[in-house]
Amino acid sequence: MGDHINTIIQVALDLLEIDRAIQIAREAIQGGANWIEAGTPLIKSEGMNAVRQLKKEFPDHAILADMKIADTGAFEVEMAAKAGADIVMLLGNADDSTVKDAVRSARKYGVKLMADLIIVEDPVTRAQELEKMGIDYINMHAGIDQQMTGKDPTPLLERIIQGVNIPVAAAGGLDATTSAQAVKAGASIVIVGGNITQSDDVTASAKKIRESVDAIEIPEFERQTLEQETRNLLSEVSTPNISDAMHRKGAMKNIHSMVADKKMVGTAVTVQTFEGDWAKSVEAIEVAGEGDVIVIYNGSPHIAPWGGLATLSCLNKGIAGIVIDGAVRDIDEIRRIGLPVFATANVPNAGDPKGFGEINATINCGSQVVNPGDYIVGDDNGVVVIEKERAYEIARRAKEVEKNEKRLYEEIKRGSTLSEVLKLKKWEKM
Repeated sequence: MGDHINTIIQVALDLLEIDRAIQIAREAIQGGANWIEAGTPLIKSEGMNAVRQLKKEFPDHAILADMKIADTGAFEVEMAAKAGADIVMLLGNADDSTVKDAVRSARKYGVKLMADLIIVEDPVTRAQELEKMGIDYINMHAGIDQQMTGKDPTPLLERIIQGVNIPVAAAGGLDATTSAQAVKAGASIVIVGGNITQSDDVTASAKKIRESVDAIEIPEFERQTLEQETRNLLSEVSTPNISDAMHRKGAMKNIHSMVADKKMVGTAVTVQTFEGDWAKSVEAIEVAGEGDVIVIYNGSPHIAPWGGLATLSCLNKGIAGIVIDGAVRDIDEIRRIGLPVFATANVPNAGDPKGFGEINATINCGSQVVNPGDYIVGDDNGVVVIEKERAYEIARRAKEVEKNEKRLYEEIKRGSTLSEVLKLKKWEKM
């Protein structure tokens, strides 16, 4: 493996405010970033002024304007070039006439063109066509929605690099590890967004990526299974992060933590039972396995279908936690045992084991539909349920929410306020 010291790190400023973008860019450059990208959201928010301001602040660094040009190629390239852009981004699936016109304009104004293959059906063939038309750089971009489904872009990146003779950039959720893997596959440029711009220490994050891509020997990357990665990501984020990622959905109503400071992540084994009937609740312990969460609809806040002995039994199976739309008892024992338990209340009385109900049926718990295998996450804020089909996607999106909040915390600690950072008055609905 050769030395990758010449790898370009491009920081993508997909923000809405130019002042924040400039500050983050300054910190990223201190950490080793080379090129500065005026991201599409920033351009839509601030117009060409974003490009002008970035060029004014960073005259010695290449400024890329992510215009995502799909039409009027010459005109939009001219706009970006006159604003100070050194490189202009167009969509790889733009019509050939648009691409050729953009190339003519780029040559006239002395700027370079990068083509983004984000939604191109045959990226390898299109990259070769774009090279012949005069495009200077290819961007193999795994879109956010593709990233959220866990799609590995590395094989496609390698094929594109082998198919063209111009530099290829890699983009899409890159961090220190995946940036290094992209370089190992042959990428000349790594485009990093949230893992730098949303960091609470932008300089340190950029430096970590710089060191990773410059390493003489890049270690092999052993990818986790989707389930492993999903569980790990959900363990790192809070239920508010998850709720935000789900557009304020998924939170169970009236269900609270009975054991403070205990995080719970697992897949649902559901129980439908009736007031005080604890037979199916206890039988579910035999059905559940390691990493599962038993989710019970009991229907009464006054009679408990669960207590200390059932909680202790769960430890032997490696069960991750319990959620009850109803009450628990033996709360002192439950807290000593320490297993995460969530319920509507704690009471002294239990019912009888009559055996009515069903295990692993679709239930309604805390006003949320829960199916067997859905992911359940609980902490001191409450409990959220995530459809199993979207679990990895939501975990990734929740991680992005967490990173953004960490950055906001950092900016507030520097003396700002939440309203000032978010420019709330500017973005209020007209």
